[in-house]
Amino acid sequence: MTKDYYDILGVSKSSTDDEIKKAYRKLAHLHHPDKSGGDEAKFKEANEAYQVLSDKAKRQQYDQFGQTFDGNGGQGAGGFGGFSSQGGPASGWDFSGFSAQGGPTEGWDFGEGGFEDIFSGIFGGNARTSRRRPRGQDIQVDLEISFEEMVKGVEKKINLYKSVTCEHCNGEGGEPGSNRKTCSTCKGEGRIQTTRRSFFGNFSQVTECPECQGEGKIFEKKCRECGGDGKVKKEKEVGVKVPAGISNGQTLSLEMEGEAGSKGSIPGNLYVNIRVSKHQKFSRRGNDILSKEFIPFSLLVLGGKTEIDTISGKVVLKIPTGTQSGDTFRLKGEGVPDLHSRSAGNHLIEVIVETPKKISREQKKLLEELQNQGM
Repeated sequence: MTKDYYDILGVSKSSTDDEIKKAYRKLAHLHHPDKSGGDEAKFKEANEAYQVLSDKAKRQQYDQFGQTFDGNGGQGAGGFGGFSSQGGPASGWDFSGFSAQGGPTEGWDFGEGGFEDIFSGIFGGNARTSRRRPRGQDIQVDLEISFEEMVKGVEKKINLYKSVTCEHCNGEGGEPGSNRKTCSTCKGEGRIQTTRRSFFGNFSQVTECPECQGEGKIFEKKCRECGGDGKVKKEKEVGVKVPAGISNGQTLSLEMEGEAGSKGSIPGNLYVNIRVSKHQKFSRRGNDILSKEFIPFSLLVLGGKTEIDTISGKVVLKIPTGTQSGDTFRLKGEGVPDLHSRSAGNHLIEVIVETPKKISREQKKLLEELQNQGM
């Protein structure tokens, strides 16, 4: 059955090129297969009709010969039926470079924004040309603290060399007292239109003006300190409050302490990765502190008191008679504070018998007597 390309696009044979283009754009937007409710068959049909009627030579041949005209090297109008939504042609036109997920794999160039941006530019959308300035970049640093600082909490100072808001112009980018004028690049629109080629024809895309960053106006004289950026690089001291009970490897987030944004926009964040250095005597398990104490054999057997180390200082520990080497004593609430409550872990002390390397003759004689008695 012969196709009527004019009827498909809803135009008359006397329609101008602009009227044909407008009609095609409307149908392409309505039936695009990537759109909810789109109709792939009608989309391809509209595309086929537009490929013929938008080309003066092909349109003239079509008007003269109808469906039988040779529009693609002898294949006739049917040569336009080879479009595949999966990224490649069945025959005729080669759309292998098209990617509906955001850009070309090779061949046709849709730019950084991909296929969606082209249709946004065609149909008047400007969702991706917002004048909202991007926030500043985040900064990530490591901070080493001692075991004691981990248990008790600490406030540290960090010196960072980063972008900060220019004090001379208060982040505006213009020399104080300088007037604003209409941007000559975008003529005050804040956006510029670029035209690029695709297999649908020449399409326009609207992007933010790089000269005025979408404002439409620029200062007649840029700030002498920041050169118009609204920010400068300098060293700044940042205070970091490390809470008691933080774990090794945890990260603290300090909002808006990162790099300054462009011309007064929101700064990025500072992320501080905590590294807890190892302690010679203490270790951590959950919220408990672990340590070992070496005590004389006689104290284990006879019992008594001994002085031990804790994270808060020295305390006296009572050893019951008959304590075994390897037994564990608990100091309740003397461990690591819990980050999410007012409670704290315990300090667990493992007692280990201390074997002397050298003993006197009397000590040796006493030990031999004990050994003879089965002890």
